[in-house]
Amino acid sequence: MNEPDAPAPASLTGFTGLLHAQRVWESELPSFDPAAAPDAPLPLFHDWFAEAVAAGQVEPHAMSLATADADGLPDVRTLLLHGADGRGFHFASHATSAKGHQLAARPYAALGFYWPAQGRQVRVRGPVARCTPAESHADLHARSTGALAAALTGAQSEVVSSVAELHRAADAAWERARVEPDAEAPTWTRYVVEPAEVEFFQGDARRRHIRLRYRRAGDGEWTRELLWP
Repeated sequence: MNEPDAPAPASLTGFTGLLHAQRVWESELPSFDPAAAPDAPLPLFHDWFAEAVAAGQVEPHAMSLATADADGLPDVRTLLLHGADGRGFHFASHATSAKGHQLAARPYAALGFYWPAQGRQVRVRGPVARCTPAESHADLHARSTGALAAALTGAQSEVVSSVAELHRAADAAWERARVEPDAEAPTWTRYVVEPAEVEFFQGDARRRHIRLRYRRAGDGEWTRELLWP
């Protein structure tokens, strides 16, 4: 006789119930006609970003950055977009951080934006280049005192012995950033993902999602492809 299955722990039951109770896209979503999309992805990204802001999307400049280490093992984290122009999609970090080491070993990355207020995603893949020291310096000092203080704290991704040590270093960095607004953070580096592919995803409540992928074809031209959802 088979033994009856043991009951699931209450914590798991609670989590599963919460998970299954979640719903997506219960509000009206915008339409997207891929036939009317521009010939290149950047203007469409700018338009979708502006529309996400207008729709009240919280932190629309937040994105996932996926990289791989020297052994090919993937990694991902959330950080902020610093720019999107003809060169590509810009972000910044310490060259000595985990992501900095990974990009030095394998200079290729993927980005993911998700704007649930409109049921939209944008995915980007391509090689990554380091910007010039002057651009990295300008990036650091165009931001807030808090951002400068975080960069001055340094040692990103390294082990810290205690929360107290973290607070001491952070407080000291805040004070230095306040009195030295032009302070240097030598390892702070601005990076740019030079897109080889950009995909735009428009969700649909009936699951008739629209996926439009741009692939770089050379000489500044792009190929557009409609994908099955």
